[in-house]
Amino acid sequence: MKLLNANFLKTLALGLVMLVGLAGCATMEGAGEDIESAGEAVQDAAN
Repeated sequence: MKLLNANFLKTLALGLVMLVGLAGCATMEGAGEDIESAGEAVQDAAN
């Protein structure tokens, strides 16, 4: 059994990306604005 399999590394990478993203938001208001802009970008890409 490998300790560092591909799924673990993917999960770890995703967690680090999320942590860095949340650390970039100074306030909850900032986090809400970031989430809103990300949602709008997804909607625009879907159209």
